Amino acid sequence: MSVDFDVSGGVARVTLNRPERMNAVDSAAEAALDGIWSAIDRDPEIRCVVLTGTGRAFCAGADMKEEGPGGLTYWAGTGDGGFGGIALGRRPSVPVIARVNGLALGGGFEMVLGCDLAVAAETASFGLPEPRVGRLPLDGMVTLPRRLPRALAMGILLTGRRIGAAQALAYGLINEVVPDDRLDAAVDAWVEDIVACAPLSLKAIKRSAGDTTHLTVTEARNACLPSLAAALQSRDADEGVLAFREKRPPVWTGR
Repeated sequence: MSVDFDVSGGVARVTLNRPERMNAVDSAAEAALDGIWSAIDRDPEIRCVVLTGTGRAFCAGADMKEEGPGGLTYWAGTGDGGFGGIALGRRPSVPVIARVNGLALGGGFEMVLGCDLAVAAETASFGLPEPRVGRLPLDGMVTLPRRLPRALAMGILLTGRRIGAAQALAYGLINEVVPDDRLDAAVDAWVEDIVACAPLSLKAIKRSAGDTTHLTVTEARNACLPSLAAALQSRDADEGVLAFREKRPPVWTGR
């Protein structure tokens, strides 16, 4: 399998498994990822996703050794999800943590930018080298300038340079940097905090954060998105208050 998919305890773990290709995404991996995000959204028991790679890379981007469409044809076929079905941050509906175990280049970096949280090993590095090989960072060139001051974003986009994990943290692109042997523990700590929250609340927060950025603050605050209404009218909304009053941990049902 080019992508491993496992679910346990409400946590889905999606692992790019092409270590011999530094987890570069080919058409089979792209299709597998698309199916996985859809499966996650169909499963109400999944509360959180951890995306990572095997070996010494998170993901080296698109597999340039695979023969396939290029140029405008490739650009037109990437879809609304972006690279790997996730680079534009719209899928899936639950929180996604990037466990960055190594190189995150090209589409790999774009996938990190599309995740909600990112924890990186201190040896990880990030970059968008596409212009060095006559290509374009189709998702990164629109998402990165929305995440960074223009000078910082263009310094990455127009040079193909890599930045290290510490620099990515200083730029605010990732949440935490840890020694390589502490990566799993750090990711698990974030997972633990996420699953302690009400599932529908997190879905509503993610959807609101993603769907209202083009609105004024007042318009965004008053946008009655379906996910927001579902969270506020849920049994879990009552359970959270009741558990607080009874001084006990809440029992979430996702309903």
